[in-house]
Amino acid sequence: MLVGLINKDQTEPQVQEYLDELAFLAETAGAVTVKRFTQKLQHPDSRTFVGKGKLEEIKNMCREKTSAL
Repeated sequence: MLVGLINKDQTEPQVQEYLDELAFLAETAGAVTVKRFTQKLQHPDSRTFVGKGKLEEIKNMCREKTSAL
């Protein structure tokens, strides 16, 4: 799973481009990207990087993916 933050200095298309590059690098290393998450925040949360709601969404997706294995 890839996570990107859209801050005041970036546009959503820019962040998607960054995630495209990250996905390519991950694939080159043998990883498979199963989901992308983005969130608009002024700055990353110092404890979790994303907000509480987005963190719950990511956790739920992780649970779904691991239970499907």
